[in-house]
Amino acid sequence: MIVIENIAIQPGYTLSGLLVGLLIGMTGVGGGSLMTPLLVLAFGLHPSTAVGTDLLFASITKTVGTSIHSAGKTIDWKIVARLATGSVPATILTLLALAYFGVASKTITQLISLTLGAALLLSATSLLFKGWIIAYASKRWPGTGQESSAWRTILVGFIVGILVSLSSVGAGALGTIALIYLYPRLPLVRIVGSDIAHAVPLTLLAGLGHWYLGTVNFHLLGSLLLGSIPGIIIGSYAARYTPDAVIKPCLGIILALVGLKLLARA
Repeated sequence: MIVIENIAIQPGYTLSGLLVGLLIGMTGVGGGSLMTPLLVLAFGLHPSTAVGTDLLFASITKTVGTSIHSAGKTIDWKIVARLATGSVPATILTLLALAYFGVASKTITQLISLTLGAALLLSATSLLFKGWIIAYASKRWPGTGQESSAWRTILVGFIVGILVSLSSVGAGALGTIALIYLYPRLPLVRIVGSDIAHAVPLTLLAGLGHWYLGTVNFHLLGSLLLGSIPGIIIGSYAARYTPDAVIKPCLGIILALVGLKLLARA
């Protein structure tokens, strides 16, 4: 362990942050799908601590992505507002439930593990079959418009808010796939940008709630960010030379196996 100005930097966590950052930059897969199971399975952290710390980790890393998409005008703020209309109350209700039942209780711990495992399996499915889903949605609902999808978008936000508050997974792959179904005529880059922009207030609110509940490890957060920020930058450049058709299916299979392992442990 290295101590810099009273901040403990743990090399193992920093290296993990670097590796996850590289994968985020190369694939666009959210950190929750990668970081949270890594903290639970490889480092033995309590699921609630892994989720709470990763939520603040995600809010910081996704702020960078939102800035880039905002500068490129690839965010549909109307969609972001609709998602937040559902996700904000869902997040508050979930946090209140965690506070009521006790975030460290056996029941809540099992619920977090089950939700995390299920969310990883859904993320893996969306990653492996994303191309097919896009083609099917465009063919099945070619005339879907933004106005007709308003209440469905709010419902998606509500579901994602619950999933993210419990597992830190769902704001990335699942949110993107849902938006593709709801807005098949919208350019994919605007769907991704809108989903990332919505994830910032969602993960920040959920992360602050977990901080209030005492499930955020700030020393761990600092170590992860120290590695992940340069990792994301390097990974974003490496993505230009990465065979997308190879790395995403492999990552999807890994997420599915990890999800099954977490479900078996719960």
